[in-house]
Amino acid sequence: MTDIVTATDNQRTSRGPSLKVQRILAFILLLAQGGITVTGSIVRVTGSGLGCDSWPNCHEGSLVPVAGAAPAIHQAIEFGNRLLTFVLAAIAIAVFVAVLRAGRRREIIVYSVISGLGIILQAVIGGVSVLLNLQWWAVAVHFLPSMVLVWIAALLYMRLAEPDGGQPVRMFPQSIRTLSLIGAVALSLVLITGTMVTGAGVHSGDAGVGMDGRLDVDIRLMAYVHAAMMYIYLATTLLLTWLLRRRKAPRAALQTAYVLVAMILVQWAIGLIQFYLGIPRWTIPVHIAMSSVVVAFSAFLYAHGLRRVDSRPSSSKSDANAVR
Repeated sequence: MTDIVTATDNQRTSRGPSLKVQRILAFILLLAQGGITVTGSIVRVTGSGLGCDSWPNCHEGSLVPVAGAAPAIHQAIEFGNRLLTFVLAAIAIAVFVAVLRAGRRREIIVYSVISGLGIILQAVIGGVSVLLNLQWWAVAVHFLPSMVLVWIAALLYMRLAEPDGGQPVRMFPQSIRTLSLIGAVALSLVLITGTMVTGAGVHSGDAGVGMDGRLDVDIRLMAYVHAAMMYIYLATTLLLTWLLRRRKAPRAALQTAYVLVAMILVQWAIGLIQFYLGIPRWTIPVHIAMSSVVVAFSAFLYAHGLRRVDSRPSSSKSDANAVR
C-alpha cells in the first residue's frame, strides 16, 4: 500500500534522520492517533468519564486523582487516558523534529504541525466535554477531530516515502481520484451518524449520568440512518475498486483498495453484532479501533492518486508511461 517506484525505506535524506526513521515515527504517530480513541472509548464504556470531574485539574484544586472523590478505578482510567495525551504529543514532537532536521518539503512539515496542534485542540475539547458533564454532542465533537488527525497522520506516512524534489504524477485518472474524495465525504457521514447513534445509546460515559444529556431520538431509527450511510460508502468504495482494476491502476493502489473493502466489511459485521446484541460494552472499543483503520486506509487510497516521483527525465518518462 505504500511502495512507490522512486523511494525506498533505506533511502537517506540529505541530513538528519533517515527516511526509515521518519516513517517509523510517522507510523507510531498514526497508531497513537487511532489508539487514543480506543482508550477514550474504554473510558466511556466503563463509565469513567467523570472519574476526573474537572479540567485541566483532575478534581478541584488537585491535578491528580483524590482518594474518595470518585471510584478509584474510574479515576485511574480517566486520568490514565489524560496522561496518554502527553505521550501522543511527545510522538508528534518527535515526528516534527525528525522531518524538520531532515529538511523535508513544506507539505510534510505542515502535516506534522497540524498533527501536533490537533492534539492540543483535542485535549481542550476533551476538557470542555468533561465540564459539560459529557453532553452527547460535546463527546461527538471530541471524537470526530480524532478521525481527521488519523487521516492527516496516514497522509504524512504516505508522503514521507516520496522524494521532495520529485514531480507530482497522477497515478490514475482524476475522475477516480475524485470518486475517492466522494468516498471520503461518505465516510464522514458514516462517522457523524455513528456518533449520533452513540449519543442516543446507553453508554453516556459516566456511571452516574444515566440518560441525562443524551440525544433524544429513536436509536433504532438512528442506527438505520447510520447503516444507510455505511452502505453508500461501501458502494462507492466497491465502484472505485472496480474502476481501479479496469484502468489497470498501480498494484499498490489496487491492493490498498482491496484491504479497505475488507476492513469496511469487518466494520459492518461489528455494527451488526452491536445492533442485534444491544450494544454490548466490549464491541465499542473494537468498533472505534476499526473506524481508525478504515479512515487510515481511505487516506492511503486517496494519497495513491497523486504521487511524487523521481524528477530525472528517464524515470519520469517511465513513470508517466506506467500511469497511462
